[in-house]
Amino acid sequence: MPKVDISKAPVSRGADYPSPLHEEFADRTRIRLGDAVGITGFGLNLTTLPPGCRSSLRHWHEVEDEMVYVLSGTLTLIDDDGETEIGPGEAAGFPGGAANAHHFVNRGTEEAVLLEIGTRPDQDQCHYSDHDLVAHDRDGTTWFTTSNGTPVTASKKRFE
Repeated sequence: MPKVDISKAPVSRGADYPSPLHEEFADRTRIRLGDAVGITGFGLNLTTLPPGCRSSLRHWHEVEDEMVYVLSGTLTLIDDDGETEIGPGEAAGFPGGAANAHHFVNRGTEEAVLLEIGTRPDQDQCHYSDHDLVAHDRDGTTWFTTSNGTPVTASKKRFE
């Protein structure tokens, strides 16, 4: 059935970044709405960021397009151009190939909820500008290296 039962949708907590980078994302929660109905062309996550939590490491994708729409709370968008507050009813987008590393930080006192939408290309590389780290995605598999190609071990994704 196409209607999503949010209580039965897959949930991920934390992040699969290499240790110790994954530790500060332990409280980030994503309800994987697209996965719940088998959508493969794009991802749609309902993400909750408690106060003090970041959406991700600052990053940019070579191929994947990303869009974020804030449902509640106030976030600070941090990208290569600086900082911008973004609140309920506001959106931000990041075309693949645009080397503008970005993420969102909840500096408020209440949790923030946002929709994350992204294409799911067969192949992509994601660059983490504040770390010597590159995520390689190919055919549903992700692995990490340094910028010179040295393998980096990731932590395991945590699903409920």
